[in-house]
Amino acid sequence: MSFQKGGSGLSEGVDTGLEGRRATVHDVAREAGVSLATVDRVLNGRPGVRPETAQKVEDAIKALDFRRDLSASLLARAKDLRIRFLIPSGSNEFMGNLNAAIERQAREARGQRVEISAGPVRALDPSDLKATLDGLEARSCDCAVIVATEDDMVRQAVEDASRRGIVVMTLVSDLPGSRRRAFIGIDNVAAGRTAASLLGRFLPQGGKVGLVAGSLDLRDHRERLEGFSQVLAQEFAGLVAVGPMEGHDEASQTGEAVTRLLAAHPDLAGLYNLGAGNAGLIDALAAAGRAGTMRVVAHELTPSTSRGLREGVIDVVLDQNPEGEIRAAIAAARALAAGSARGGEGEGQRSPIAIGIFLRDNLR
Repeated sequence: MSFQKGGSGLSEGVDTGLEGRRATVHDVAREAGVSLATVDRVLNGRPGVRPETAQKVEDAIKALDFRRDLSASLLARAKDLRIRFLIPSGSNEFMGNLNAAIERQAREARGQRVEISAGPVRALDPSDLKATLDGLEARSCDCAVIVATEDDMVRQAVEDASRRGIVVMTLVSDLPGSRRRAFIGIDNVAAGRTAASLLGRFLPQGGKVGLVAGSLDLRDHRERLEGFSQVLAQEFAGLVAVGPMEGHDEASQTGEAVTRLLAAHPDLAGLYNLGAGNAGLIDALAAAGRAGTMRVVAHELTPSTSRGLREGVIDVVLDQNPEGEIRAAIAAARALAAGSARGGEGEGQRSPIAIGIFLRDNLR
């Protein structure tokens, strides 16, 4: 079992004697003043180590700033690659699509030496995501795939999981500046730019466009807003964005946000929902008598947005293909396990998932 030196540097004044070479478990044992067997027990969460001794090993890991080499770990124990997806719970239909894709891929992966499982975390709750990540052990999880809330406590949980030997990847919403090894998702700035370009062409006369976001604590929603604002400023000065209001990706709260926008701006010409909760959006427009009277762009092809397209309430849906995302995440985990990407935040990165554009006419 070997470890890989990270890129964040060593604490000032600490002389490891590694001189830039890749560290090994022997270096951890020597730094902590314990045996190799003790280091192995701590790293794999096995019992039989006194708390003070385990702390010495943890301190040595942090001082040396290195991580387990996943490919070497798998080779050493000759076991399956174990991937754990942590998916937000709640009524978000897109997250339900992700869970369904995970279940299908888990069935397909049987017999291919890949074990795939999923567990819920509370949506938009960084403390629950941190607690769930903290509860994962390297002896039962090689790779954790998370929908990241951009929060320092989540960054710390990713750091800690990485030090325990768990590779962490982000899905849908990224967490740059952390030790995540890859991001799987669309280019969200490009998605926002696409939404603005569509609405600019739908509304050549200009007017107000209402914005609804799930949460601006999510990087993907902030990036969509960034891209949208860029195009409006550069190409469609006649369009004025109002909002965003947060609907927390829940149908009822999204519907309330849309209702408030319509009440404050009865002359609203368009609407862009950066997040989920589109069932509430559709109901709010119908209740206000505005269904089909304004141009609407939404995200993710779900039962609700498909209904909205068929009924003419939604004009365009931008989709990120949950099946393709889960396949890409599994492929990235396999690549990391095979040693094709080693260390560093950017390595293991994959091309963005293609953005699907659906209208009523090409609805599948």
